[in-house]
Amino acid sequence: MASHIVGYPRMGPKRELKFALESFWDKKSSAEDLQKVAAGLRSSIWKQMADAGIKYIPSNTFSYYDQVLDTTAMLGAVPPRYGWNGGEIGFDTYFSMARGNASVPAMEMTKWFDTNYHFIVPELGPDVRFSYASHKAVDEYKEAKALGVNTVPVLVGPVSYLLLSKPAKGVEKTFSLLSLLPKILPIYKEVISELKAAGASWIQFDEPTLVLDLDAHQLQAFTAAYADLESTLSGLNVLIETYFADLTSGAYKTLIELKGVTAYGLDLVRGTKTIDLIKTNFPKGKFLFAGVVDGRNIWANDLASSLGTLQALEAIVGKDNLVVSTSCSLLHTAVDLVNETKLDDEIKSWLAFAAQKVVEVNALAKALAGQKDEAFFASNATAQASRKSSPRVTNEAVQKAAAALKGSDHRRATNVSARLDAQQKKLNLPILPTTTIGSFPQTLELRRVRREFKANKISEDNYVKAIKEEIKKVVDLQEELDIDVLVHGEPERNDMVEYFGEQLSGFAFTVNGWVQSYGSRCVKPPIIYGDVSRPKPMTVFWSSTAQSMTSRPMKGMLTGPVTILNWSFVRNDQPRFETCYQIALAIKDEVEDLEKAGINVIQIDEAALREGLPLRKSEHAFYLKWAVHSFRITNCGVKDTTQVLYLLLSTFGTFLYTNSLGSL
Repeated sequence: MASHIVGYPRMGPKRELKFALESFWDKKSSAEDLQKVAAGLRSSIWKQMADAGIKYIPSNTFSYYDQVLDTTAMLGAVPPRYGWNGGEIGFDTYFSMARGNASVPAMEMTKWFDTNYHFIVPELGPDVRFSYASHKAVDEYKEAKALGVNTVPVLVGPVSYLLLSKPAKGVEKTFSLLSLLPKILPIYKEVISELKAAGASWIQFDEPTLVLDLDAHQLQAFTAAYADLESTLSGLNVLIETYFADLTSGAYKTLIELKGVTAYGLDLVRGTKTIDLIKTNFPKGKFLFAGVVDGRNIWANDLASSLGTLQALEAIVGKDNLVVSTSCSLLHTAVDLVNETKLDDEIKSWLAFAAQKVVEVNALAKALAGQKDEAFFASNATAQASRKSSPRVTNEAVQKAAAALKGSDHRRATNVSARLDAQQKKLNLPILPTTTIGSFPQTLELRRVRREFKANKISEDNYVKAIKEEIKKVVDLQEELDIDVLVHGEPERNDMVEYFGEQLSGFAFTVNGWVQSYGSRCVKPPIIYGDVSRPKPMTVFWSSTAQSMTSRPMKGMLTGPVTILNWSFVRNDQPRFETCYQIALAIKDEVEDLEKAGINVIQIDEAALREGLPLRKSEHAFYLKWAVHSFRITNCGVKDTTQVLYLLLSTFGTFLYTNSLGSL
């Protein structure tokens, strides 16, 4: 039984690529130095998968910045402002597109579907002259082959590339990006021909847009594209990979009827309904790459459950045609659990990072082939049982509080106009009061103080003194500028989610659990492993300290429940909305304690509201319903005189406020 990995993290277990990139950008190292680090990372990844027994190992999933930008480079679709005059695209042009330079801005960056990864959006129009301008896919295939590893080269599929693009500046917004398909397919044919000549036997096209709400014209583009590529692909095994959601019946029908395609990669973690489509109709003789190991989270796979799913699929598609795979690229999870020295053994036993997921995939493949590692499966079953029964996971008081929520708990008792009148009498603000969003710049000295306090190198008294001095500077500056509603600047905070997660029960934190957000930017998401509660006040001391320094209103500053949820690795043993309600109840406790401490203006930041929006429009209403309920839970217990502000940092947030939150 064969095994496959859709893709793998690029940064390295200790963020080696991040530091090499930033050193190169700062002109502290050469292009050759950067390339050496990159080659070492690629080599170690390929070797790791080969040693683990993976049959279908991906290449060209490494990137110096972003895989969509790599495709833009491959197609020579460089916007004119970067002054590229043809030839192989080098670092100067590539990184100018990604980051901008002294004279021109970068290309737009946006979210990769509903993940926390960002990609560089192609800028296209009718006048773009495409050309084969980056041989990266072929070069990396040859590089792996020279190391003795025969890989599956991965390309962003032509249709998804166009659907993820935008009209360039000056091009009509109504311009059909899919009209460019005949212009980019010749470049894809050149790449495919070179890969065949280099010895590739498989090729993977990532077409994740197949899981979106697509119309007939868009689905037809997939049919047309692969019909055009069919003769060039002859002699290759072709895998079309989709991920992040279920396929609609129309998209599934389109997928399985594509010309020249050998195999279909499906996300069976977030796309559980797709299994019903497979049962109804799966093409005879084709391969199913079954994505049963979650590439989006850090929980150990329930091997027994996954094996049952695979055995059921085996009966449908045939033993020789089933390949065990990840649900999507492992890019979206942390790299290696072995580097986590501070997580306790119990929680660690519940987790699997990218390196461990590779092992899980191969263990499942071997089990299907009749070579089950009984000890490995037994250890996994013990960990699964431990997680289900651990008192650290279940808090009956929290569950009762969440279950007891009633409709009235989601709204304040009086209407908006009455509250506004009461708040104005209390706060006496001008018609257009001024304030700032919240955090002030954190200096190197301030970060040093926090770091040394965390390492027990300075006393708590000295730490508190230093933070108070910083707050006083911020308060004085705002008073000098005649700001109406002040903030304390948040000098004590490391991160808007981590700061709160560290003070809430049910959260765990890693040392090296870094995940790429964009370019060299990495984040270290908290892990929500159990029921969430607030053991004690989190921000009251600093907010009340700041309020004592001024007669003007001082805002309490909190991160909202939806953002904490969306920027964390969330437990997968209960619905996300239940976890969100638990966080909302914890924030509610904090809001009420701030009010008791004399803080009458409280801001709740929801920077990640849009990021949890499901890919399907049909699922938006349910998400918005529980998101709005979470907001209401946080402030439903305060007095009319306390003003609670929600900062929704997106145009989507503005829409939601206008249409749904007016009654908060």
